[in-house]
Amino acid sequence: MNFKWKKLLIALIDLTLVIYLAVAVTAFNKPDVGSQTCTKLIINIEDEATNGFIKPDEISERLMAAKLHPLNKPMRYIDARKIEEKLKQSPFVKTAECYKTQNGHVYITLTQRMPIVRIKSANGDDYYLDDNDCVMPNSKYTSDLIIATGNVSRHFAANYISPMSKVIMSNNFWENQIEQINVLPDLSIELVPRVGDHIIMIGQLPEGKSKKERTKLIENFLANKLDRIEKFYRYGLPKAGWNKYEYINVEYDNQIICTRRGTEQEAQKAKEAKEAQEKQEAQENNAAQGNNTAQGNNTAQTAAGTPKANPKATPKATPKAAPKAAPMR
Repeated sequence: MNFKWKKLLIALIDLTLVIYLAVAVTAFNKPDVGSQTCTKLIINIEDEATNGFIKPDEISERLMAAKLHPLNKPMRYIDARKIEEKLKQSPFVKTAECYKTQNGHVYITLTQRMPIVRIKSANGDDYYLDDNDCVMPNSKYTSDLIIATGNVSRHFAANYISPMSKVIMSNNFWENQIEQINVLPDLSIELVPRVGDHIIMIGQLPEGKSKKERTKLIENFLANKLDRIEKFYRYGLPKAGWNKYEYINVEYDNQIICTRRGTEQEAQKAKEAKEAQEKQEAQENNAAQGNNTAQGNNTAQTAAGTPKANPKATPKATPKAAPKAAPMR
C-alpha cells in the first residue's frame, strides 16, 4: 500500500516538473511585448469597395489628430480600446476593432454604415439615410443611390422614404430603373426612371400607427404599384413606344392613366392663342370706343364755339360828341 502511494507521489512530482519546465521555456522564449514598438499599422475596411465613405488614409489622419496613432510607439502605451472608441465617433463607421500582435503590429478592422438613399430636400437639407433609418452627413462620397427630392422633412424621410427605398433596393430591376423619388406638396410620390422619358405617379404612401405596421403597409403598397408598372412596361410601352407618354399615373386601383407627350404643351399653346385673341379684340373694342368718344367731344366743342344770334337784343346808342366851347373875346 505504501509502495503505491510512493509511486503516485513520484509521478505527481515528475508531472509538476515537466509543467514547470514547459512554462519556463515558453516564458524565456516569449518576446517582451511591452518593450517592443509598433512597426506596422494595418487598416482593413471590409466594405470599402461598395461604400467608400472612408479611406485608410483618413483613418490614419484621424488617429494622428487625436494623438492615438500607434506607429513607432511602445506597444505597452498603445490603448486599443481608446482607438476603437475614437473611430466609432465617425458618423460613417459602424463597427471598429483594434488589437495588437506579438511581432509589433497593430490591426484595425472597420465596417461602414450602409447608405440607402440621399435626401436633397426643397428646404435645403442634404444628407444620407442608412439602413437603420439614421441620418448620415453629406460628404464627397458619390454612388448610384436613389435621390429623394421635394418636400421631404426629416420625419417623412426616416418614416416613409427610408422603407420605400429599401423596397426598391431589394428588387434588382427597380434598383437599376428608379433614380429619383420626388415628393409633392401634398406628399404624393413621383418616381423618375433611368430608362424612358416619363414620370410615374404612385400617389400618397399609406400611414401606420407603429413603425412595423407602417413598413408592412408601404411594402404591400409598393409591391402592388410596381407590379402594375412592370406589366405595363412589358406589354404596353413596347407597342406604344417608350417615349410616347410623359406622365404615367397608377395612383388609382385597376387603371393606368397616361398623358401623351406634347398634350399639355398643345393645350397651353391653344390657351395662349385664345388669350392673345381675346386681348386683341379687347384692344380693338377699346380703340373703337375711344374714337367714338373723341368724335362726340369734337362735335360738342364745335357747337359750343359758335355764338347764336339773340333777336331780342337791342343795340346800344352811340353817344354824341359834346359841343366845343366858344372862345372868349
